[in-house]
Amino acid sequence: MASRHYTSSSRMADQVPSLAGQLLVASPALGDTPFACTVIYLCAHTVDGGAMGFVVNRRLPAPGLDELLEQLHITPVPPVRRIGVSAGGPLDVTHGFVLHSSDWESEGGLAITPDVTLSASLAVLQTLAEGAGPRNALLAMGHASWSAGQLEEEILQQDAWLVAPATPEIVFGQDFDGKWRQALAAINLDPVQLTGQTGHA
Repeated sequence: MASRHYTSSSRMADQVPSLAGQLLVASPALGDTPFACTVIYLCAHTVDGGAMGFVVNRRLPAPGLDELLEQLHITPVPPVRRIGVSAGGPLDVTHGFVLHSSDWESEGGLAITPDVTLSASLAVLQTLAEGAGPRNALLAMGHASWSAGQLEEEILQQDAWLVAPATPEIVFGQDFDGKWRQALAAINLDPVQLTGQTGHA
């Protein structure tokens, strides 16, 4: 049997097509890592280019939304509309990214799916603070990324991640503590069922 180290890119592409626009749900295999019980919305994923996404279920303890808006000189503070602020990942933690529904166009925004757009522009935060803007939005500070082939190995060989469909409630909702269980429920799994199903790569 061929070792995993000799799995070709084309073979991996067949086994794991692009997961952009879907959720990665941490399995118990990641229980002793910083990604334990995380849910990540993937914004980009190719076998040759790697992957990038945002943790959507870890509320950023500090600074809060009001403080971030003050730092960015966005008014009014407090804002007319409040959105969730997530610790998006271990990379670029001082940089904010806004995931939002595509019912509002952002200058320089990147369409992830027909329903979700990624923006690094302050315009969307300004508009939200004023009470307008997209129906749904989440501010993520920092992001997570994988090099070429790394995510495929973590899914296929290490049983680190489960893949689940993204819903507005999970991506944009403010029930941060409940999102991991919600994502598992979307693929008909209970956390109790996962014990013993991982670690067999």
